[in-house]
Amino acid sequence: MNKYEVKGVVGEGAYGIVLKCENKENNQIVAIKKFKETEENEIVKKSIQREVKMLRLLKHPNIIDLFEAFKRKGRIYLVFEYVEKNLLEVLQASPNGLDQGYLKKIAFQLLKAIEFIHYHDIVHRDIKPENILIDNENNLKLIDFGFARSLNLPDTLTDYVATRWYRSPELLLNYQTYGKGVDLWAIGCLLCELTDGEPMFPGENETDQLYLIQKTLGNLTHEQMEVFQKNPRFLGMKFPEIGKPETIERRYLGKLPQKAIGLVKGLLRMDPKERFTCLDALKHPYFADYPEAQEYIKQIESRQNHVQNDGNIKRDSVLSQQKQQTQIGHTNQIRTKNIKPVPNFLSGHVLMQSTAYNYKISDQHTAERELPNMKKTTSVDKLPQTQYNGFSIGNGFSFAPSKNQQLKATQPLKQSQPQIKIQNLNIIYNTNTYNYQSQQQQQQQQFPQQQQRKIIKKKN
Repeated sequence: MNKYEVKGVVGEGAYGIVLKCENKENNQIVAIKKFKETEENEIVKKSIQREVKMLRLLKHPNIIDLFEAFKRKGRIYLVFEYVEKNLLEVLQASPNGLDQGYLKKIAFQLLKAIEFIHYHDIVHRDIKPENILIDNENNLKLIDFGFARSLNLPDTLTDYVATRWYRSPELLLNYQTYGKGVDLWAIGCLLCELTDGEPMFPGENETDQLYLIQKTLGNLTHEQMEVFQKNPRFLGMKFPEIGKPETIERRYLGKLPQKAIGLVKGLLRMDPKERFTCLDALKHPYFADYPEAQEYIKQIESRQNHVQNDGNIKRDSVLSQQKQQTQIGHTNQIRTKNIKPVPNFLSGHVLMQSTAYNYKISDQHTAERELPNMKKTTSVDKLPQTQYNGFSIGNGFSFAPSKNQQLKATQPLKQSQPQIKIQNLNIIYNTNTYNYQSQQQQQQQQFPQQQQRKIIKKKN
């Protein structure tokens, strides 16, 4: 904290305060979240760990940037980029709602951020005006990932997350499993609030919240009503009779254009299975005249096609590998004596497997002499760092069959890696450290593809 000069207090919450500070080294203005009772409160510690983990992964123009996290005198400090105001302050300055053009820009940027989060199988679970920052150029930044959660974890999901006014029916009914639709519901509530300055469903408790939702959108689904009746929290409670629902069209007639009403209706569908996804929302006619949205849709579809093609390539690689192993079992006596499975670390890299394990043997005695030298490991990280006359596979492991189908090795390589020194031993996370690690991870992910191209070129 010594390298930062406090300029003032930005805000204060249940778990701590947010300070506006200046970095003395580069004069950069930052926002520092200072937590209270970090050591004693397990809930706070878990929230901090979750937020740091999520923000290290989620790097996006519409998601707040975490610079570093450190610990001092038993308290955790998170250092973020500084943004001037939040959406609640914007709404307070325009109590009758935002301009439709401004509203569309906010909606598009928020959907971009949430689509990126959902692509990584993460739900934010606390979308509200206070957690959306707006800079002087009207660029949006989503913040507060303390309640964010990965959908790939086996633990039961908690229902007490989002602020009550923005909770979907499945959260209010204490569903133990729910999905990305909870974020889309919150976006629908938010867009309506930004239209006229009034909260969509300002319930005083869970039961009142459910009643207000039904008063506008109609009755809960049959499944949701059964869950309500069996939930001990609502034991003995009944909703007042609801005649004809108000509907979104009547409530926002003259406030929202017809296309915007259609978008909100898709986001606020009672059944989460029928609710819009982020891509559905971006493809809605509401954004048809917004060029940035159309360009972003193309990027999403291109990414989806790339993922699908990668899946098909991996599937074809497995089938091809199985076919090659079957053929070798019939033609090669040595391989039929002791056929060993391909290690897990090489699964999916068919060209690497073909080179390393399915090499052709013309001389049985030569093969018997060379076979013991073929070392197999269970981890790519454990592969020997050895330089061969040719190309390399894995971490310094290479194959360069000569005309006699023999492998020649030279002295091990000594690879030098930059040493990262952190003077403050209490630092938990630092952007520079993480960027280096990310670069190493990207190189490892790209490495097999580079080697495959070299193998193909070598064979040709």
